[in-house]
Amino acid sequence: MAKVSDLKRIGDNRVTTIGMGTWGIGGKETPDYSQDRESIEVLRHGLELGINLIDTAEFYGAGHSEELVGKAIEDFEREELFIISKVWPTHFSYSEAKKAARASAKRLGTYIDIYLLHWPVDDFRRIEETLHALEELVDEGLIRYIGVSNFDLELLKRSQEAMKKYEIVANEVKYSLKDRWPETTGLLDYMKGEKMTLIAYTPLEKGTLARNECLAEIGKAYGKTSAQVALNYLIWEENVVAIPKAGNRTHLEENFSAMGWRLSKEDREKARGCV
Repeated sequence: MAKVSDLKRIGDNRVTTIGMGTWGIGGKETPDYSQDRESIEVLRHGLELGINLIDTAEFYGAGHSEELVGKAIEDFEREELFIISKVWPTHFSYSEAKKAARASAKRLGTYIDIYLLHWPVDDFRRIEETLHALEELVDEGLIRYIGVSNFDLELLKRSQEAMKKYEIVANEVKYSLKDRWPETTGLLDYMKGEKMTLIAYTPLEKGTLARNECLAEIGKAYGKTSAQVALNYLIWEENVVAIPKAGNRTHLEENFSAMGWRLSKEDREKARGCV
């Protein structure tokens, strides 16, 4: 695996600031086996480039996304990789969360580096019970870290307080130049203070930011594309990593080249005005 110097921490692990998202790979709400070979090849290509961060979930393709990730990583050093998976709210309970984690680990063929609660639910008792189950899974060695996803600032703080033994080390949320709510709500600053990693999903707004002419103009001075400027805007923050979808080799290589440099403060401010 190639070495990448653009790394940040999730827990005590160092991960590439750009990872590979897998929503839609292997299906969405149901499995899709039609592109399995191509999907595995793209993920392997990303790993060969040096990207070591892969995001998946039991919900993606009803588990098939996890199976494809498991196949893609077979020939790579496991300790060099960092795999994110998530438990769906229907499995938010002590016993169901443990069962779901074991099923995800079986599909992946390995332990899970960080296991996230995928979406919040109104009944906080279910969140608390699930978090405590995950703490036991850390003790068992099935997962290494605990995180949440789509939690706002208030719910994140409440969840932190509910922990008995371990810390919540990451929160995966929608974050892009177009949707900067983590900045405007205080979530990003709070997470910085807590040394918690923000994992940004949909960072290119399903490709719309990749077609932004204003961002492309900013990118000219760096020899970069509009998509690379949009991603670099996010990873400019000390505690943010981004997980654009690993859709094909071309986009993957473009995403990879969003690392290893940084926008100036002035150009970063200009980028905000492009959307």
